[in-house]
Amino acid sequence: MSRVWARVVTDLRNPLFRQGYALMANTVITGVLGMGYWLLAAHFYTPEEFGRGQAVITAMRLFASLTALGFVGALARFLPIAGRRTPELILRGYGLAAATGGVAAVGFLLTLPLWGKTYSVLAGFGPGLFFLGSVVVWAVFTLQDVVLTGLRRAPFVPLNNLVFGLVKMGLLVALAGALPSGGIFVSWVIPTALALIPVQWLIFGVVVRRHVRESDPVKEPPRLREVGRFLAGDFPGTLSILAIVYLVPVVVATQVGEATFGRFSMAHTLASMIELLAMNMAVSLTVEGSFDRAALAENCRRALRRAFMIVVPIITVAVLGAPLILRIFGSEFAEEGTLLLRLMALAVLPRVLIEVYLSALRAQSQARTLAIVQIGLAVLVLVSTLLLFPYFGVNAVGYGLLVSEVLVALVIFGNLRKILKVDETGRSPVTQGSSGAA
Repeated sequence: MSRVWARVVTDLRNPLFRQGYALMANTVITGVLGMGYWLLAAHFYTPEEFGRGQAVITAMRLFASLTALGFVGALARFLPIAGRRTPELILRGYGLAAATGGVAAVGFLLTLPLWGKTYSVLAGFGPGLFFLGSVVVWAVFTLQDVVLTGLRRAPFVPLNNLVFGLVKMGLLVALAGALPSGGIFVSWVIPTALALIPVQWLIFGVVVRRHVRESDPVKEPPRLREVGRFLAGDFPGTLSILAIVYLVPVVVATQVGEATFGRFSMAHTLASMIELLAMNMAVSLTVEGSFDRAALAENCRRALRRAFMIVVPIITVAVLGAPLILRIFGSEFAEEGTLLLRLMALAVLPRVLIEVYLSALRAQSQARTLAIVQIGLAVLVLVSTLLLFPYFGVNAVGYGLLVSEVLVALVIFGNLRKILKVDETGRSPVTQGSSGAA
């Protein structure tokens, strides 16, 4: 145990691991509190209200993330070197994400009858306006975590989400009797809006000022044109990945009943938490690759080792214990969600390779290759899911993810090996006397 603790302490001195571990801790905290939140929701709300709440929250996150997630790669890539342009870059990201998400939400609300019975709860001016506001709030909430990460302040992220999760759970219970039909959604949105106030004060009042002060005054910050060129390549790919994360569940919600979607969504949410663990270290890799391009290969090797070391035991537990985990929510959840959770958990193994490769491409500003890989993966997942859905129902999502991510991992494996073996100087890491041991 002392050796493990000594290794953790050593790792925390490395910004790559310190950031990555903070984001992983955030995922664990979010996952545990999220499970508690949905356990309470299953207890205090009917199956129909449970499924409806899941569906509306999924739609909100979809539209809020249309541009917000598109900026994640760009902020992680350029915030570390933005210097005096840091506040401008952050505010532009917030503004564009909120504006495009709001426009998409308006389009959704205007075509609400086309989206099925589940979303009819949003009909009317009041509910529609509340949904629109929630999309804008969630867009900023999504980006503030990556802003803190890009400025090497990721340890603040789990603290923020710990408070957010606890308040959200308390409000969920409080609204169960007063607002049964919309309590789940309202309890999710109100704490999100309140959390923005202290976090934005921290970002602009403390972290950004310190980052600008510590930046090299001689080094010219990236121009907006350079950021724009990167986004032109990265954004279409990220938008494609967004379709996997959020559009697939929304499409499923239009095909099945509210109660069935609630059970699907619980298994999908748990598996997505495992996938986030793999992505956390990759985001940290992009940030550190921007700070120090010469150490990119070594950091890639370290990120891969740590990511696999952490996710493999979790995937094993998820695959073997899926029925028991889901049975916490009820026997119906275990019956309908076990196979989906297992398939999606297994899909995280090839996803680790893909995410490390994508992060290395972002650090190198290879936006075109980024787009090709991400769009290719999204097309494979969406097409395979649609083709398999008539035969496997909601489990088609798991089969589609697993098959698609294995195929993409095989395709990119050769290029990933080259990145792992060659540093920025073009020399072999062995030649440089670096074994990459972490």
